[in-house]
Amino acid sequence: MNNIVTEMSGAASVQNKPAVNKAPIFTAKNVDVYYGAKQALDKINLDIPRNKVTSLIGPSGCGKSTFLRCLNRMNDLVDICRVEGDIQLEGQDIYAPEVDVVALRQHVGMVFQKPNPFPKSIYDNIAYGPRIHGLTSSKSELDDIVEWSLQRAGLWKEVSDRLQEPGTGLSGGQQQRLCIARAIAVRPEVILMDEPCSALDPIATATIEELIDELREKFTIVIVTHSMQQAARVSQRTAFFHLGNLVETGATKTLFTSPEDERTQNYITGRIG
Repeated sequence: MNNIVTEMSGAASVQNKPAVNKAPIFTAKNVDVYYGAKQALDKINLDIPRNKVTSLIGPSGCGKSTFLRCLNRMNDLVDICRVEGDIQLEGQDIYAPEVDVVALRQHVGMVFQKPNPFPKSIYDNIAYGPRIHGLTSSKSELDDIVEWSLQRAGLWKEVSDRLQEPGTGLSGGQQQRLCIARAIAVRPEVILMDEPCSALDPIATATIEELIDELREKFTIVIVTHSMQQAARVSQRTAFFHLGNLVETGATKTLFTSPEDERTQNYITGRIG
């Protein structure tokens, strides 16, 4: 496949084959990350299954957000950051020299901790990605993408009559759903979410969690969360990080009810954190 070297044009057809769908969409092997001389991640080996929600949990500073940012090369933006090891998306090394990072980030979208709508209209927030990636050839196609994205993000009914108003004028929860709509407008395969509910109230958090559950029908989701309750509610797989190490990974229910490692048990019961 020539996916992220150019436009990942073969991804959809490959993804429809059942035999391929059983394979993880992301595979990380022996991943080390350094910030200058400080090592942030040590020999991380983790598979990310497709069309499931995988939660990354652990204490602050344990490396879970650093690992998340490896998956769409956001760490490239940090001058002192160095990533070693092998990370493959659909069997292709995403750190290979020929990889188009813009194309990679189109197919591996990201939603950040704090809602960050562009200082543009609601419509233009969603239309921005499809425009720069050349995904539409007419205004009507762009209109359809904007409506589809807002529908999928559960926001269409609330904003359909004010698409030309500023996205920054929405409530915090609505802004985060707008950012999710913006991420899915370019039809990614994977959505990375870094503490997407930490700045939201409980009602907005519940709305985002319901949305995550719906989105996994179409997308693979990887979420960093400090909330073990949230991980238990939204994810099918969970990975526990501690002091830069991946301690344990498995089915979410199993990891929370019968962890194999004492450190996982201690974190779940509040002895460390």
